[in-house]
Amino acid sequence: MESFADLELENFSTEMDDHVGILRIDRPPANAHDLDMIIELQSAIESVRFDEDVRVAVLASANDRFFSTGFDIEVLQEESGSHIGKASQTSKEAIMKMRTTDTLFIAAVDGHCMGGGLEFALACDMRYIGNDDEYNIGVPEVDLGLIPGEAGTQLLPRYVGRSKALKMMISGETLTPEEAHEIGLFDELTEVGEAEEEVLEFAHEIAQLPNKAVGFDKLAVNEGMELPLWDALAHERELQNQLFETPGAKEGIAAFLEKRDPDFVEAELGDKDVKELSKVESER
Repeated sequence: MESFADLELENFSTEMDDHVGILRIDRPPANAHDLDMIIELQSAIESVRFDEDVRVAVLASANDRFFSTGFDIEVLQEESGSHIGKASQTSKEAIMKMRTTDTLFIAAVDGHCMGGGLEFALACDMRYIGNDDEYNIGVPEVDLGLIPGEAGTQLLPRYVGRSKALKMMISGETLTPEEAHEIGLFDELTEVGEAEEEVLEFAHEIAQLPNKAVGFDKLAVNEGMELPLWDALAHERELQNQLFETPGAKEGIAAFLEKRDPDFVEAELGDKDVKELSKVESER
């Protein structure tokens, strides 16, 4: 598996900033996507999943006006329904890989975010957006005689509720960033042009935390919410049991008992020997 730092993609630019992997959509003029772009996104997600050096992933844009306008309309017109169906299914698979990878994904949006572009942002665990009233946020597929077919019909109501999601889909209405924030589509409003900067500041804080615990928090929520409560609690218990054997948990417990600050990055990625406290030591 190719490391994130070594990825060479046509529709994305990549950057490693300490332990934060930054994936910027870069398909001019409006970051509209096609099957090739979706396949590259899938490859990048798989790289994040297996690259231990990437402790947080950021999905951003190389374009200062567009995050993404969604699926390329010209491709919709030119390609067969079968081809578009395969692209839609591939996009769903990429989105589900993002949601089930135990690395936190954060979207940094500073531009128009429509259709499939919003669906990509919704696949992330958190979303920041620049507060510019000229940015359009929405799912306008109804105007094309279509539905938000890249997981939008399922993700949108999970964030804003059934009725509001359905109204957005059947009306094709567009929201401003402030309106999108008010209904829960975005977690943080930033100054225009500063979304990525603020996301990176937050991402670097997360990267210092016990990585496996952060990832399991994500999985416990994302996967558990789709299960009956007792099944979700069993899933939570299994994740917790696994954590007790990780370097992060051993370092956290040792640091607490030794009254020092933990160094989770060094414990998990470095050469530090995280000692296991004996029963006598732990009772001191």
